[in-house]
Amino acid sequence: MAASALAIAFVAWHGWTLWYGDGEAHQNIVRRIFDSRTPGYEQIGTVWLPLPHLLMLPFVQIDALYRSGVGGALGAAIGFVCAGLFLFHGLRRLFGSVPAWAGLLAWTLNPNLLFQQAIPMTEPVSLCCVLGLFWALARLRDTQSWGGAALAGLFATLGTMARYEAWGLLPVGALCVLALSGERRVWKTVLFCGIAGICPLYWLAHNQILFGNALEFYNGPYSAIAINQRYVDAGGFRYPGDHDLRKGLLYYRTAAALCLGAPLLYAGALGLLVAVFKRAWWAAILFFTVAMFYVLSLYSGGTPIFVPGLFPNSYYNLRYGLNAMPLACLGIAALVALLPGGKPQKVAAVLLLLLAISPWAMYPRGGNMACYMEAERNSQDRRYWTGRAVKYLQSEYHPGDGIFMSFGDQTGIIRQAGIPLRETLHEGNGAAWQAALQRPDISLLEEWALCFKDDKISKALAAPMPTKTPYARVYADRSPEGKIVEIWKRTRRP
Repeated sequence: MAASALAIAFVAWHGWTLWYGDGEAHQNIVRRIFDSRTPGYEQIGTVWLPLPHLLMLPFVQIDALYRSGVGGALGAAIGFVCAGLFLFHGLRRLFGSVPAWAGLLAWTLNPNLLFQQAIPMTEPVSLCCVLGLFWALARLRDTQSWGGAALAGLFATLGTMARYEAWGLLPVGALCVLALSGERRVWKTVLFCGIAGICPLYWLAHNQILFGNALEFYNGPYSAIAINQRYVDAGGFRYPGDHDLRKGLLYYRTAAALCLGAPLLYAGALGLLVAVFKRAWWAAILFFTVAMFYVLSLYSGGTPIFVPGLFPNSYYNLRYGLNAMPLACLGIAALVALLPGGKPQKVAAVLLLLLAISPWAMYPRGGNMACYMEAERNSQDRRYWTGRAVKYLQSEYHPGDGIFMSFGDQTGIIRQAGIPLRETLHEGNGAAWQAALQRPDISLLEEWALCFKDDKISKALAAPMPTKTPYARVYADRSPEGKIVEIWKRTRRP
């Protein structure tokens, strides 16, 4: 908790909290559940799973925490702290207290993970569910109780509401329950499966009812597959690893080494052999499944990972390498457990921890933190055009005017300008949004419109209409990377 709080304060003090575009989007989605002209459950949307958003929900409704981004970060921090607890108690059941402390401190002192839990991201919550499942299975191994099987099912189903890699854990978790349950193992596995399947079925129903497609999150217009296909159709290159398993392994291993630090990654990989020897094979398979999900996603073309040093030599989704952290922590604990208890284990734990943090201890700079660099590099242009548009709106916008906009990157302008989301008209507002987009001359009542040049709003306002479009472009600013932000203003009352 102390490490989490210090990291949140440090990141917020330097203004890094919302550098990730996804972090901005996560907390804006949470905010609009109540702060919207059409508030309600449907504002949860699709594609992104709801559990991390629900953890952020009470904090993001506080204006000061929302404006700073700290409200969203607190949801991620809860996941980080609870994950550490589950990791420690699971490792202690397997290997004893000293190895458990070694694994926990390797988790707690990783600067990339500390940065991720200090911003509104979903990875810490997903890792919390994975490690909760690990702890429940370790408990089941010791007690072989019905309650242990039910607890494992609970964490498995919660994980499917955090990130999609947890969906791949369901069959693996079922096999682990079957192997660890002792007497009446088949029925305990049935109990696990019944509980674990609740949230996936809910999410399929959610998408079917609200969007008319149970797989909207997978193949809908905002899915990773659809985004990738639009990029390729526009002349972009296929992502590295697309139908190339060897390259997918290379890119994910590189991302994991940058996030965890190469010493921790490779020491942890060595320790996995020990873990299997120590009869913790089920934990190794569980954690290995999480990491392999991303390799298979790279292979399918649905998920890109770009890393420095490999084409295209940039930073994108590099943070996914953090999902190898449970594997590494398990391996470190197993290596410590090789030695006899007492002083030898303590010395080994200290040496391995020094090795794990050595990449940052020897060079404590932001440029040596992969997740920080990913956020910094990818947000430079967005921070430029956001700041300039904020200054214009703060001087010209009056409370209650209303803004027509897409609920995308531009929403950061609204947050920084201090404009409530309920004064915006966006995709989440249903029929009113569609009508305004089709006939802005008769259906759009907002005083302002915010868009990017040549997006659907810009084209709708500039297109010929049966009656003269009552809007004029009053602001257009080109960013260093060529993105043009437009602001339109009503010229006459309807």
